[in-house]
Amino acid sequence: MSKREHKFVSADPELCTGCTLCEYACALEKDGMFNPLRSMIRAVRLYPSGNLAITCRLCENAPCVIACPRDALDQSEENGTIIVDDDKCDGCGWCLEACDFGAITIHPVTKKTIVCDLCDGEPKCIEICPVYALSLASRDTHATKARIEASRKLLKAQEESEL
Repeated sequence: MSKREHKFVSADPELCTGCTLCEYACALEKDGMFNPLRSMIRAVRLYPSGNLAITCRLCENAPCVIACPRDALDQSEENGTIIVDDDKCDGCGWCLEACDFGAITIHPVTKKTIVCDLCDGEPKCIEICPVYALSLASRDTHATKARIEASRKLLKAQEESEL
């Protein structure tokens, strides 16, 4: 599977309500605690424009992996997820700074890097989302959706300018 085909959790900002159920489901699944600070997904509220859930985008040549001075991060060839070696990670945060999406977090108790691992292919955040704002998408499908949305906006602007 090419890295372009690796699937990541994608959020639709038109549907996301910012309810944070995804954060709670993730923390409960991965850490056994009902605490969003232990989550590997982050709901970001952009008032008044909308909401968005952020997770790892499985970047090619992942900057977080490159930035880690302890070689504590690696990227799975199989599904593209970032693998954290807790024995090597010292929580320095260089990976956080390197991530363009803000998808990496430091666990509040262990002080180690945590990042979405897709729950072995069945992300609990997707299952729990009451408005179906989350889905698994590849870079290609995500780009197609973005092109469609941009085309709609252009057509709408063109129609409005003709009035």
